[in-house]
Amino acid sequence: MISNRNTIRPSLFDIMKGLRNLILIFTIVGSYVYAEKNEGAGMKTLTIRWQRLVDEKGKTCERCAATEKEVRKARQDLEKSLTPFGMAVALEEEALDPATCAEDISESNRIWINNKSLEDWLGASVGESSCASCCAELGTDVECRTVIHEGEINEVIPINLIIKAGLIAAAQLLSVESNERCCDEKPAGAAPFGSCCPKGGPEAEE
Repeated sequence: MISNRNTIRPSLFDIMKGLRNLILIFTIVGSYVYAEKNEGAGMKTLTIRWQRLVDEKGKTCERCAATEKEVRKARQDLEKSLTPFGMAVALEEEALDPATCAEDISESNRIWINNKSLEDWLGASVGESSCASCCAELGTDVECRTVIHEGEINEVIPINLIIKAGLIAAAQLLSVESNERCCDEKPAGAAPFGSCCPKGGPEAEE
């Protein structure tokens, strides 16, 4: 049986309120950046990479099977939100064979977004707990990966955490692009107060 255990469990209302605030912030920032884009400019890509145990029959453990549904739905929801801002969302699924997982089971059920781990984006930590499904698959007792976020222990990675991390990563990607456009387009000596460009232009740093 899989479960999410917690010491401080936020209510569904608190989770949805937090996500709405993130989406609102992202929409404001994203709308500003998108308005500055040249028409026909290429789309940015937010890449979600997920790896998990897959046996020779193509089956995975209970936790990973449940996470699969969460990560695929998260990708769809993120794409709906980010497409209007010129950003595509890609999902890469990597299979780990039983031999690889037997050496280090903590590598199974891991998510990266734009080459940065989900835990790093969220300020979360990694734990472990017994997984009967993997124990049966590998033929030995193993402690599988968990994600601990705001006091909650997640054996299955839930959609709200994936979306939250994805929005943070997307906002950073757009922010970097905005700064690059600023410094590329501002003439020397024309940097106003609050600009990302050094006062006096690139020559001022030499």
